[in-house]
Amino acid sequence: METSELKRSKDSVNSYESARRSSFPDEVLERVLFLLKSHRDRSSVSLVCKDWYNAERWSRTHVFIGNCYSVSPEIVARRFPRIRSVTLKGKPRFSDFNLVPENWGADIHAWLVVFAAKFPFLEELRLKRMAISDESLEFLAVSFPNFKALSLLSCDGFSTNGLAAIATHCKNLIELDIQENGIDDIGGSWLSCFPESFTTLEVLNFANLTSDINFDTLEKLVGRCKSMRVLKLNRSVSLEQLQRLLVNAPRLAELGTGLFSQELTIREYEELESALSHCKNMHTLSGLWDAKGIYLPALYLACTHLTFLNLSYAALQSVEVAKLLAHCPRLKRLWVLDTVEDKGLEAVGLNCPLLEELRVFPADPFDDEIVHGVTDAGFVAVSFGCPRLHYVLYFCSQMTNAAVATIVQNCPDFTHFRLCIMNPGQPDYLTNEPMDEAFGAVCVLSGCPKLRKLEIRDCPFGNAALLSGLEKYESMRSLWMSACNVTMNGCRLLAREMPWLNVEVMKEDGSDDSQADKVYVYRSIAGPRRDSPPSVLTL
Repeated sequence: METSELKRSKDSVNSYESARRSSFPDEVLERVLFLLKSHRDRSSVSLVCKDWYNAERWSRTHVFIGNCYSVSPEIVARRFPRIRSVTLKGKPRFSDFNLVPENWGADIHAWLVVFAAKFPFLEELRLKRMAISDESLEFLAVSFPNFKALSLLSCDGFSTNGLAAIATHCKNLIELDIQENGIDDIGGSWLSCFPESFTTLEVLNFANLTSDINFDTLEKLVGRCKSMRVLKLNRSVSLEQLQRLLVNAPRLAELGTGLFSQELTIREYEELESALSHCKNMHTLSGLWDAKGIYLPALYLACTHLTFLNLSYAALQSVEVAKLLAHCPRLKRLWVLDTVEDKGLEAVGLNCPLLEELRVFPADPFDDEIVHGVTDAGFVAVSFGCPRLHYVLYFCSQMTNAAVATIVQNCPDFTHFRLCIMNPGQPDYLTNEPMDEAFGAVCVLSGCPKLRKLEIRDCPFGNAALLSGLEKYESMRSLWMSACNVTMNGCRLLAREMPWLNVEVMKEDGSDDSQADKVYVYRSIAGPRRDSPPSVLTL
């Protein structure tokens, strides 16, 4: 009987010979590759044979890098010489909760220097959890003459002066997406830096800026940019101003409202409802800052085609959420606060059969005495009604091994499973057993073959859980564990067993030397990084 290694070798030879015998002219092959939009599909094609590798290399214009330390900018530039669009992710997600040491890394500037030398034709840059300074933004603005799209999500280190540089120098800008960043908001005057002749903007998102903006400047900008399809506002924009903007932007596909709680007259309410109902192309709705339940019905007619509803800034109760979801039959992504409680999640299971992604955030993550919130019961209810669910971020007050087993059985296609029990170290509240069974014995690792990212916080998982996924880590992007029962010896063993992984431990002052406070594990072809602060140990 053939060994699996021999069979794979023969399959590779056969694939190569088949590709050689049926080879296409380079220009034909490059044209075919141009039609492939998935980076995974293109990566698979590049493995067929040398000719296809080279054709894919020269025809690729976009690269996605899920971890900025998984590869170096020099390696990217050598591999793909014609890149025009880059998506780059940096810090672990728990940096959003100040769980990553200050100056952890993920600075974009070294990448920009390489891009300016190798990719002067760069048009798009999409960054997530990267550090970027005003100087880097200005360097970006003047180094790429045809630059068109900038997206900064959960980045830090810059101010609105950097945005002014982008608005001033990027004459062909189509997209400016500034979301959830640690930005120094000096003021709203940066909007006036767009030239009066500027008309190309299609995407504008400044939802997380805190300062008041000049509404007249914003209204004129939206009025000039006739192809505006995404507009996400900060809370300084009132409902009355929102209605005026919608009249000038009827083609919106994504809307982020401003403050959703001012007092409206009957006429103002009717005008708002009418303006929203005319947004026939809208599939994404967010914002709704401090939303009042009495104004939510104005949204109902606009919800018919929604596929993404973000309520993470609206502390809605279960009844309000249930009424809103009844008008969202096509919803695929939903973000809510835990104020919806289990009853609200039951409404999700009843009304959202197409749901693929659910994120439940804590309304107050620092509240030691949670008087509201969600539990295992709400999660189980969602899993019964939403079998397509594959992406979950779930902050809850309690959980059981049996609930996780049921959830994964009902939704076997998980790719992202993020569970945070808000009471640190709490075991299964029914059996008082550790949650290791949920982590390792059920399907979170062994039963979810598509899992790419796993993040566990404040849960009593130990070395057994960490080491239970050795065969999975090679295909996963990353693993994060913090405030668990993992030891330094367990991490060292993992590093020895999986030398192609970067195993990083973040130590806190005064912590037990034998304990691994925060563990971050990820694949890398660039080897251990060289810019880690002293508090980060690479094993």
